[in-house]
Amino acid sequence: MLHDTIAAVATPPGEGGIGIIRISGPDALKIAGQVFRPVGEKDWRAGPGFRMYYGHAVDPGTGETVDEVLVSVMRAPKSYTREDVVEINGHGGVLPLQRILKIVLDCGARLAGPGEFTRRAFLNGRLDLVQAEAVLDVIRARTGSSLQVALGQLRGGLSERIGAMREALLQVLAEIEASIDFPEEEDVPETRLEALAGQLAALEAGCVELLEGAEAGRVYRDGLGVAIVGKPNVGKSSLLNALLREKRAIVTDVPGTTRDVIEETVNIRGLPVRLLDTAGLRETADTVERLGVARTRDAVAGADMVLVVLDAASGLEDEDRRVLALARGKPLVVLINKVDLAPAGIDPDAVRALVDGPVLMAAIIEGRGLNELEETIAGLVLGGRVTGHHTVLISNVRHQHALEQAGRYLEEARSALVSGMPLEMAVIDIRNALDSLGDITGETAGEDLLDRIFSHFCIGK
Repeated sequence: MLHDTIAAVATPPGEGGIGIIRISGPDALKIAGQVFRPVGEKDWRAGPGFRMYYGHAVDPGTGETVDEVLVSVMRAPKSYTREDVVEINGHGGVLPLQRILKIVLDCGARLAGPGEFTRRAFLNGRLDLVQAEAVLDVIRARTGSSLQVALGQLRGGLSERIGAMREALLQVLAEIEASIDFPEEEDVPETRLEALAGQLAALEAGCVELLEGAEAGRVYRDGLGVAIVGKPNVGKSSLLNALLREKRAIVTDVPGTTRDVIEETVNIRGLPVRLLDTAGLRETADTVERLGVARTRDAVAGADMVLVVLDAASGLEDEDRRVLALARGKPLVVLINKVDLAPAGIDPDAVRALVDGPVLMAAIIEGRGLNELEETIAGLVLGGRVTGHHTVLISNVRHQHALEQAGRYLEEARSALVSGMPLEMAVIDIRNALDSLGDITGETAGEDLLDRIFSHFCIGK
């Protein structure tokens, strides 16, 4: 348990129906008692937890009423931080909340730092580090599927997998170390070394299995950046509007209408997708349009996927081939648009010979081909993986790197066992693998790592 008491506004800034001041620590009840004047509840601080009390927040120095409030009490250890927690629920205006917070701080609380309530939950053993990070992912989730991935980690799905791997690895380590410490009693026969190497191989395969879903997990967490590119007037902005189901981009028959990159987020089959509508790619003397073309190239370079739009009515031109060449090396989908105007204008097989990716037919204005496009984008990302309540996905780059590192150490430890190297070499690699796995859940995480993680939280969470 930490020894000071912290406080912060726990609701977003601005006007709202309710605003909450959260107080956590050993003096939470004492400090709240100096601010809160209940109506009809004389001994509210001695009452049970998980109750709310009606009254007023007052300035103890002047006796002035600051706001009409409800106060909720959660006693340690049955609270978010496993400390005594009091939440003062007042009206959601900026002024009353700031006045109450100032009074609370004047009464002895310290202003909480970013994520400090969740950090205390971690340090006090209520959450591990995966679950603490998942709190932020729940807050930032942009689709239902993203939320389910975050909730799966908050419920401990990934933590259980990592914990089971560490436990199995500790058993292997204990057996090897026993043979090192007591060679006359615990000499490990070759067949047993092979069995231990097999256990390490199984754990390495577990790392690989979790890593297979890392890309899909990252997209659920951070979103998929899709650059919509093509020569001018092929229907890029119409496609953006169609996917958004609203008229976000200006659409005209004049080539070069889009001069800058327009970014919007849309839910495609549960995936948060950041669509980047770009300026048409062509040689131009127009200074502004040339700047737009340069930004298009930057958008392609930074995108996770490129969606190339072709115009069936104009056929496959050299400009189209240059656009396809620009997208080379990226996950790619080609959409041949305006097939309603020219059903045989572009041979899809000719395009397939130029690219490594799906080639689809569409008539965006009529709404044809949109469902197939959405299914294709989701399919390329998920690769057939279906998410649900019991699916464990790696969605954090930090977790991904730690698993990759653990896998390398496990491979080296297994190699040491099967090649007859000194057992001490295998022990070093196994311990390093344990540390890498422990960094994920927090068992071996240092203060610098914790500072980096919780600095991304808002104050009050």
